[in-house]
Amino acid sequence: MRLSRPRVPALQSNEWNAEAQEIMGRFGDGEPFNIFKTLCNHPELMRRWLVFANHILGKSTLPVREREILILRIGWLCKAGYEWGQHVLIGRESGLTDDEIQRIKAGPDAKGWSDTDRALLRAVDELHADAHISDATWAALADSWSTQQLMDLVFTVGQYNLVSMALNTFGVQPDPGLPSLED
Repeated sequence: MRLSRPRVPALQSNEWNAEAQEIMGRFGDGEPFNIFKTLCNHPELMRRWLVFANHILGKSTLPVREREILILRIGWLCKAGYEWGQHVLIGRESGLTDDEIQRIKAGPDAKGWSDTDRALLRAVDELHADAHISDATWAALADSWSTQQLMDLVFTVGQYNLVSMALNTFGVQPDPGLPSLED
């Protein structure tokens, strides 16, 4: 974690305004994640962001395992401890092994990746470094991915780059039980 204390507080339910209460009511009765409690400071932003976030996380054309490779790699590159921890858990549920999760840290040149996984990781690295996917990486991805999947790939990396920036800057603290960047 970059910050040991939040800059923007994770509001408790008794601190939510009516709009935040309405939005948070959709999440059910469990303890909400700190990211959502933090976003309760700006319910209008949260409402609009959730539409896009829900597409990326639940309605994208990308297979779940591959989506999680993208999210974990950009989270790692951004040193977003909160995002990394949440998506290590989701990645495991999607079929990623602990070995693969550790190799995501090493990137596309680590031994053991398939050509497709290597191209996914390279795309994240290129987007992070240059806001552009090279022709070679694009061609490698286009061999097995549709135009819609390629578009979802770019927007997934962009979404989680944005989320990583927000989490790091706001100082959103990890929820209990999350793996850390060092695990």
